[in-house]
Amino acid sequence: MSNPTHQPRTVVVAGAGGPTGRAVAARLAARGDTVIGVGRHEADGVIAADLTDPKAVRELARKIQEEHGRVDGVVHLVGGWRGSKTFAETDLADWDILHEQLIRTLQNVSLAFEPALRESDGGRFAIVSAKAAQEPTQGNAAYAAAKAAAEAWTLALADALRGTESAATILVIKALVNDDMRAASPERRFPGFTDVNDLAEAVAGLWDRPAGEVNGTRLDLTT
Repeated sequence: MSNPTHQPRTVVVAGAGGPTGRAVAARLAARGDTVIGVGRHEADGVIAADLTDPKAVRELARKIQEEHGRVDGVVHLVGGWRGSKTFAETDLADWDILHEQLIRTLQNVSLAFEPALRESDGGRFAIVSAKAAQEPTQGNAAYAAAKAAAEAWTLALADALRGTESAATILVIKALVNDDMRAASPERRFPGFTDVNDLAEAVAGLWDRPAGEVNGTRLDLTT
């Protein structure tokens, strides 16, 4: 349901092709926002773009600003996981993959859209991180390191936005769960997991709080 007091925004959702992206896009659209979904493959409501290519991302940002006149939010949902049973079994090829998926896409997207966010009268940038960034275990060394790097990059963006009406926020989860996962494993309880719809609600709520309250913060969705 749309909020009659909510000012419609133009929001880019990167990684919009999966269940999490669809949930976030639907929640924002229900508020009356214009949502531009971006994913690896073109689909209904999703623009195809290679977010690992800085030139392609800059061109995407230019086209979106040209068409819509503004960008008031970017939600970075591009993810992935690689791990091993023990620290010694860590495959550094996993790091290369995670660097491309989790870090390089974040760098390209944030650099391309930062000017528009600075100009917005209520811009929000959000990433989804994990408890693993602060509490790494031996089997997820590459994943935890990638998430920690993504957090550091986002905090640097938050510093760049300080003093404006815009903010960059880190949403922290253990893992995400959706209805398809529950249907596939009805015996599982998924303890500590965050439902994608609850994540979507948290993303939408970033615009309901002053920039100073959410800029450079880690919002824990596991409690």
